[in-house]
Amino acid sequence: MKEINIRFCYKIFGQNSYISPLESETLFSIMRKSLLSVVFLMASYMSSVIAQEDLFEAPDTVCVKQYIQLKSNFPDKESHYWGFCSGYLYNTPTGLKIDGLGLVGPAGVEVAKNDDGNYYGFVIDPGNGTFKRLNFGRSLSNTPVVTDFGNMDGILPSEVNSMYLVRDPEDRRWYLFITAGFSQGSSQLGRIDFGTSLANTPNIVTFGNLDNKLNVPRGVFVTKEGNKWYGFFVNYAMNELMRFDMDTNISFTPTVTEVFPAIPLLGNPTDIGAIMDNGQWYFFITNESGSTIVRMDMGTSLTNLAPAATLISNTLPDLDAPSSIMLLRDCGRIHAFVTSKAGHALIRVEMQTIEGPYTGTDFANLGATGQILSPTSISRVVRDRDNVYAFISNEANSSLTRVLFEQCNDANIRYSLTNKPPEYQYTDTGLFNIYYAINEGMPDMQVQCKLIRVLPTPAIIISNDTTICQGDTAFLTVTSVNAISYSWAPNYNISSPDKDEIKVWPEVTTRYTLRMPFPIGTCIVDTAIDVNVKKLQADAGPDRTIADGASTLLGGPMTSQRHDYLRKWMPEQYIDDVYAFHPSVRPPHDFTYYLTVTDSSGMCEVTDTVVVHVQCDDLNLPNAFMPESNGERSKFGLMNRQIAKLDKFNIYDRWGKLVFTTTDITKQWDGTISGEKAAVGVYVWEADGFCLSGKRISGRGNVMLIR
Repeated sequence: MKEINIRFCYKIFGQNSYISPLESETLFSIMRKSLLSVVFLMASYMSSVIAQEDLFEAPDTVCVKQYIQLKSNFPDKESHYWGFCSGYLYNTPTGLKIDGLGLVGPAGVEVAKNDDGNYYGFVIDPGNGTFKRLNFGRSLSNTPVVTDFGNMDGILPSEVNSMYLVRDPEDRRWYLFITAGFSQGSSQLGRIDFGTSLANTPNIVTFGNLDNKLNVPRGVFVTKEGNKWYGFFVNYAMNELMRFDMDTNISFTPTVTEVFPAIPLLGNPTDIGAIMDNGQWYFFITNESGSTIVRMDMGTSLTNLAPAATLISNTLPDLDAPSSIMLLRDCGRIHAFVTSKAGHALIRVEMQTIEGPYTGTDFANLGATGQILSPTSISRVVRDRDNVYAFISNEANSSLTRVLFEQCNDANIRYSLTNKPPEYQYTDTGLFNIYYAINEGMPDMQVQCKLIRVLPTPAIIISNDTTICQGDTAFLTVTSVNAISYSWAPNYNISSPDKDEIKVWPEVTTRYTLRMPFPIGTCIVDTAIDVNVKKLQADAGPDRTIADGASTLLGGPMTSQRHDYLRKWMPEQYIDDVYAFHPSVRPPHDFTYYLTVTDSSGMCEVTDTVVVHVQCDDLNLPNAFMPESNGERSKFGLMNRQIAKLDKFNIYDRWGKLVFTTTDITKQWDGTISGEKAAVGVYVWEADGFCLSGKRISGRGNVMLIR
């Protein structure tokens, strides 16, 4: 059943009940111009319909910015759609005037979704005697494409005033019933047949004034009870509620029966809406004379010929000559929308219960949104996921008004397609609508909505986000008069997770969340404090041992390398660059270096050490030198710093001639012989002496003189 993609949140048999397959047949067309654009498509012959069980779990009340986790009771279904801020009928809608449809004085409008996924609207226009189809495509927000069927070969009555769209669940055919006539002589009943698709070119049949019992008929709706079809309308000129019977086939020529003739409370009735509640039928009739609304109690059967009548209100200052009514139950509330023709407005009527009392009924004037002007009819409501649409026909300005109950912008996440939706929150107070659909587009599709009230966050004083150095401790506090309890998480390096004052010492940056329930409803404050941990590392490298006179590079790979961190080596002796990551050092003896890393604020500091051990085990001389250079290799000599006594240090040319000799450890050869530059080449050296430790060291080797 593709048409079940038309969907709405509904509760029709009780406070939290859902329709059964048997009841779905009965409900096929309960509500006149109501949500049954959804219900009669979704409910008809569902193979698996859930009864007496909520589709999902949600809190009734939360606080602003409280994280909410909804839970599906049917997570194994094939598809899921969650709307967290769906359009809600108790909110104020926006209106848009739709011109350019070729209308002169429209009297009726209907909308529905077809099997092809397109939305279609239909307009009856007695002003020019035409019947028009509007193709909105995939969204009712689109500008419709108009197909004008004219007067349908002259068969369409010229004085049509009401219509109602219904679909037979057995043969899947669409039917549009119409009432017509501004006098008894022109009064008649008709039917427009579309076959199995609203995209088809329709046929029309008129039944005339059946048994002459129609006298300016207004309002019409059709439904199936058991295996029989029934229709209803009101006679404007006679103040009568009428029924027409089609037996077991909706295509049969109907017979007309007076339900309750000349009801005293009726005064020029203009429209009829219907709703079933706990197995009882109720009709609501608008009356032009006196501008009233009357409830008719039909009981358990539509064949009741003696319904009780109750006046809902005759003191509605904003309701002036009501012309049409649309009824529905949504999210536990009963809604009625009434067009005020003389008042040029849309009126919302909020009833706590079907049978009253109506002393607490909320009558809200929604005004002339969308340039409502002499409205004649309001369509059924259609929900396209999170947006809710209805259409109004306007006689005075020959237009339609699109009424939109738009999804709100107060949820940080609009929707989800997963069986377990993400946590989300509302950013403002109010009453918000949660919409949940499972197995969309399938025979067992189900829809439910729930209202959630968002309250202001209770007054609390809480620590700001803070920064500590790794290894330090932070103190977090919260002050609240009414909090029931405190729950901190995670339970990681924390002193007392159930107290209002705690100590934390995380090793890494951590968000500590705090959950505090309050006695107002189920309001829970979820907040958090970020403890940012500055993790500085100083890695001076491993201790190492070098030969006497040798150099080495300090520093390991773990030192923090951010540009805003300052690194410095201490002390400053025997080191080439105290700010380098890897400085070169040549200490004369065992030496300890300290590497300190400090953040830019000076708040955090960390230090590491490295010990350089120096051993005198051998002679340490370079293998080349360059006399004319300015560096440390401009002379050739012993690099050792731990020689206590030098017995000899001799240098020979390649022929064995002595060119330099000394017993002074500090003296080096400058590359000259008797004041003249020595030739480039290889020279031989030999040395003999004692370390400070008393160890004798000696050796012989070559050195290259380079110019």
